[in-house]
Amino acid sequence: MNKDQKVMDISKKWFEESIKYEYSYHFSWLGIPIIQYPQDIIALQEIIWKVKPDLIIETGIARGGSIIFSASLLELIGKGEVIGVDIDIKNANKKKILKHPLSKRITMIEGSSISKKTIDKIKKLVQEKNKILVILDSNHTHKHVLKELEIYSPLVSKNSYLIVFDTIVDDLPKQLLNNRPWGKKNNPKSAVKEFLAKNNRFRVDKGIEKKLLFTVAPMGFLKCIK
Repeated sequence: MNKDQKVMDISKKWFEESIKYEYSYHFSWLGIPIIQYPQDIIALQEIIWKVKPDLIIETGIARGGSIIFSASLLELIGKGEVIGVDIDIKNANKKKILKHPLSKRITMIEGSSISKKTIDKIKKLVQEKNKILVILDSNHTHKHVLKELEIYSPLVSKNSYLIVFDTIVDDLPKQLLNNRPWGKKNNPKSAVKEFLAKNNRFRVDKGIEKKLLFTVAPMGFLKCIK
């Protein structure tokens, strides 16, 4: 399928057009807004079910749907916890998350994902966790994501995943980037490329993005192989 250039071109065009309507904001998971494309939600479901992690660490909470999603899968698996990190957790969002039936599997940490204070808290929580999966979806600048990769990659267990969202920024036309601090050559994908050039524990699982046709995480599904 991914060798069919017509299909790939149509998919790319559709994806770019959908951004104009903030398509990723249209959905919720178990009552909480989840800012993701459905394709990536399905990909995450497959990965989490296969890995069956004891702990999922997510940087970037936003409205909370993603950590509720992870918690819901861990509930079905019958084990595991989620740590959500965000530099600014809005009170309204925090209240909704804490009132949710799945909040029992969630710990939220408010602070920068790369600060020593935050990392010290996480290190205490990861003790005795054998299978750890990490999802990076906070500040999308090259410098920040690279620092996150360096900090969180050692926590990822063999055969688990380190997932980096919004690597698609590097592939989008400039007019769709909306004057953000990140952009061409300054984004999650540029950070992933630099990280992989120095780290041989991870490889890009290209099979995932190939079957999705479009994803916000091209080159972002990193499998830990060592």
